Amino acid sequence: MPEVQQLQVEDEPFAGRGEWPARWIRAAESGDVVGFRLRVECAEAAEVVVHVSADERYELWLDSELVGRGPSRGEVGHWTFESYRLRLAAGAHWLAARVWSLGDDAPLAQLSVGDGPTFLLAAEAVSGPVPALDTGTADWRAAALPGHGRRPKGDGYGCGARHVSDGRSFPWGWQTGEDSLNWHAAEVGDSRGRLLVPVRLPAPVRRWVEGARVRHVAEHPVGAPTRDRVVDPADHLDGEAGDWQRLLDGTALVLPPGTCRRVLIDLDEYVCAYPVLDLEGGRDAEVRVHWQESLYETEPQAGKGHRDVVEGKLFGRPGLEEDGIGDLFIAGGGRERHSTLWWQSGRYVEVLVTTATEPLTIAGLRFSETHYPYEDRSRFTASDPRLAQVGVLAFRTLQACSHETTMDCPYYEQLQYAGDTRLQCLVAYATTGDDALARQALRAFARSQSGNGLTLSRTPSRHSSPIPPFTLWWVAMVHDFALWRGDLAFVAELMPGVRAALDVHRRAVDDRGIFRALHGWNFTDWVPGWEAGTPPGIVQDGEQHPDWPGPGTGVSAVLQLQLALVARQAADLESWVGGNADRNSQLADRLLEAADEAFYDADRKLYADNLEHTAFSEHAQSLALLAGAKYGETAVRTMLQEPGLARTTVYFDHYLFEALHRIGRTDVLLDRLDLWYGLLDQGLRTVIEHPEPTRSDCHAWGAHPLYHYVATLLGVRPTTPGMATVTVTPQLGGLAWAHASVPTPHGPLTVLAHSGKPPEVTAPPEITVTLAY
Repeated sequence: MPEVQQLQVEDEPFAGRGEWPARWIRAAESGDVVGFRLRVECAEAAEVVVHVSADERYELWLDSELVGRGPSRGEVGHWTFESYRLRLAAGAHWLAARVWSLGDDAPLAQLSVGDGPTFLLAAEAVSGPVPALDTGTADWRAAALPGHGRRPKGDGYGCGARHVSDGRSFPWGWQTGEDSLNWHAAEVGDSRGRLLVPVRLPAPVRRWVEGARVRHVAEHPVGAPTRDRVVDPADHLDGEAGDWQRLLDGTALVLPPGTCRRVLIDLDEYVCAYPVLDLEGGRDAEVRVHWQESLYETEPQAGKGHRDVVEGKLFGRPGLEEDGIGDLFIAGGGRERHSTLWWQSGRYVEVLVTTATEPLTIAGLRFSETHYPYEDRSRFTASDPRLAQVGVLAFRTLQACSHETTMDCPYYEQLQYAGDTRLQCLVAYATTGDDALARQALRAFARSQSGNGLTLSRTPSRHSSPIPPFTLWWVAMVHDFALWRGDLAFVAELMPGVRAALDVHRRAVDDRGIFRALHGWNFTDWVPGWEAGTPPGIVQDGEQHPDWPGPGTGVSAVLQLQLALVARQAADLESWVGGNADRNSQLADRLLEAADEAFYDADRKLYADNLEHTAFSEHAQSLALLAGAKYGETAVRTMLQEPGLARTTVYFDHYLFEALHRIGRTDVLLDRLDLWYGLLDQGLRTVIEHPEPTRSDCHAWGAHPLYHYVATLLGVRPTTPGMATVTVTPQLGGLAWAHASVPTPHGPLTVLAHSGKPPEVTAPPEITVTLAY
């Protein structure tokens, strides 16, 4: 087996080069999926680094072994390449790439020049005589690869078309010249529009999923849908269930001709994975593999119920017009290994096998897990064991929503949103010390900035969705990075975008200091009763408040106070990089003075959401305190006695928890974790998007309690960039004790806190720690 290592290349030798020694190549014939291959003869052992990219996606193979996948997602003007170190023994080798381009059926986060599948590989010799490998120079051959088809996206509308792998026409052995396709010399393609940059991310996790369990096996009518057929224990074929379980454990299973079986597999964990199916014989048999986060109750309004329960439930939400999300594999009659072009996600897998006129041997059914290689180094524990259990759910959520980019959710959209990403990055800083994915996101949003200063709410994405408040949360992300990770040179690189973001908001502040919301979807939180998640005072249809005429989309205390908070953070950033902090400090002061006058209700001792003082929320009170409003602390303390306020939900609970930290009321934080404790009681393995009934069972922003374990309960807060100075102020909120090891840029900082006692803190010598308790 050849030796392969994925590398992280920063700036040399290929980054930023106007001309590569290689050229983009393409096949003479068109097709969604194209193969490129090169026979390599090595007179003696050699070592080479290859830099690889494609449009849209590639798999690189060496002697039938998968080397890697890519390119890591980006924009056309920021197109990434991966680098791999290959060690080649003396003799013949095959280098091959499968490249595909799906056009409008591609995932929303997948961008493309749009000229069909194209490929690029440039080589650097490390040792030994390396033959020519560069595309455009070496004798690369190309052919459209049959046996690939598309299936509908289903509910996962942002994730792209699903896959058909048809073994009857698939050219098995094509990577090593064992097929019968007609291969032609690859044509030199058009490199227009792509600026190549090295991927700055480590290789993703690649491991087999373990612990899968067969929950249900039933005979199924041939050709009938499964979407309207409940999992009925009376249908369960107990005598066959053991054979299917042994298949998952590695023992082949033989199905006779004319058989149709529906099999429900519980992975017992939320996973993102490529299904891998080994088939023998059984020509024309179909194996359909569908995925769900959970099964659904039969009543449309009942939601999903307990996630461990499958009996009496549907594999897919009620009312589906077609069966759910997944892929189709068709047996060609030989010995075949099928998989997909992109991973799937969820906890439950439905396998529907229909054999034709021959027996089918399923020699293997496995799932190759993939995600960004985050590892939890915080090891948080506390006297209440539920906190650690919630931590497992939260960290699994972080992993499942972290790949080549951050993602809001792996099942529905797979898009990198600024509001979600900010919380993901904070969790990563506090638990992993890994900032590579955060740097990717910070740069991506900076590049997305338009001439008016607003960033895209999500990037990369073929379809825009303007969410102006997310531009401000991107600025907050820069502030978070500076505090938790340092690297002020990197921060300075982002500051032109920070200034532009503040300026576009500054221009929307009138002479009285009132901020008028910018055009777009001013999403804040999924609060019941708020239109599309926008706070009161914001008018979706363009109507104006009579007291504030002129262009705009309304006035909201929530958005006013968010801007004040972020203006203060932008002032910090300017002070750290040697800029003009006063301008942003003055903006924050002006906004807060106007908020106190226009929104503070002295009778209720609360900040109203709107100018009429008819709506009040936890959001406004939390942001008032965080931004430094005059009555902010009073408002938050009053809020705790006012049950009628609009409550924060999973996402905005983060900002509520930040406010509770400021006033030392982490007992309330622990009470509000009831939602997360309830996930344990409901059998969930990840954190939901919003309170039940929820769309997504795995949503990135729900991981934020992990950050608060470290930063709020144990009170570890950096006060200067790069954690050069840190305060440790434990607020256990009724816990007897808590402990964590916090990764920092200088090494681990450990805290052991007991109620009523000074905390025990061990910190690297580069960190100055201030204790308060």
